[in-house]
Amino acid sequence: MTATSQLSGLAAEWHTARLLFPIYSALAREFVIDLPACSDLEAGVEAPPQESVELAKQWLREVDERIQVHQLRQFLQTTPLTTQEVLQTILVHHLDVDLEYVAQVLEPALGAVDSVLPLWLKPLEQLMQSAKHCRRLSELLHSGILEQGRKLKVQCGDKYFLPAAMVAFTRFSFMMRRVFFHLMHEDLNAILDGLRDLERHGVSTLDCRRAQFSAEEPVARLRMICQSWKVMFHAEYSSGQPLRMLVDLRAAVDDALAKNGVGKTPATASAASKVARAATASAGPAAQPNRNSAASASTVPEFEVASNSQEWNAHEDDSSPQQSPGDDNDG
Repeated sequence: MTATSQLSGLAAEWHTARLLFPIYSALAREFVIDLPACSDLEAGVEAPPQESVELAKQWLREVDERIQVHQLRQFLQTTPLTTQEVLQTILVHHLDVDLEYVAQVLEPALGAVDSVLPLWLKPLEQLMQSAKHCRRLSELLHSGILEQGRKLKVQCGDKYFLPAAMVAFTRFSFMMRRVFFHLMHEDLNAILDGLRDLERHGVSTLDCRRAQFSAEEPVARLRMICQSWKVMFHAEYSSGQPLRMLVDLRAAVDDALAKNGVGKTPATASAASKVARAATASAGPAAQPNRNSAASASTVPEFEVASNSQEWNAHEDDSSPQQSPGDDNDG
């Protein structure tokens, strides 16, 4: 990690701590919870040294142990202190999984593991940061992030089974799975919002042949399908065909919105459509279309995969971007 990226990381951690400090302090007063002191947070220091940031992180960990879930929920529902940024920060804070936490969870199996990421595994951190910046599923699939992660795993060879590597890849798998599901739900919600907008403008059918539906697919039926997908994608994370249909359907809805002058299109449909087919191509035989599908697979253009994916597939067994990372990357 460069000095610049380390400084940026410290600044982000300090920003998080400063946002949470007044929330946690007010919550503690309301529920009469005794909290430890943290002088730099209390003073509102703008640019503290690394030691102060570490103390702030320790303060947050201690506070998290003292606050009950129901207290946090009740407080956030009633306090005027919450803002969009605060709520997002709290969510990220409680969902964050760092190397130290993963090492603690895996300690019974691996023994004590240093939570410092080895230099040769630094690219994993960069890949996770890149994944966090993806705004839609097609962007993640087209970025090559998933392929690069698997390639790094293969390149590790026997070192993959070192405790430090297994901790790092377990965390990578978890984080990528979380990003993946987040983007899937973002796409589903965007489709449902788009369908509602189209209905309000008198549109009752869509040309969804690219997503293997009909040329005049009823909007009401598409909405029902999307609702069912919200459940299905949790059960069939490794299923490539529905995933491709999801991304292609969003592209079709974007096209319809643009054609009817409704709202804004978040990205060009052609780019989304190209990336959509990467889900199936990278998923392997298990994810290929059912031969009894309503639309013939021969009518769907081949998926455009990332530049290094061919090299990847030559080394891989059954892993795919759609699989639960815990099934493939966590060792």
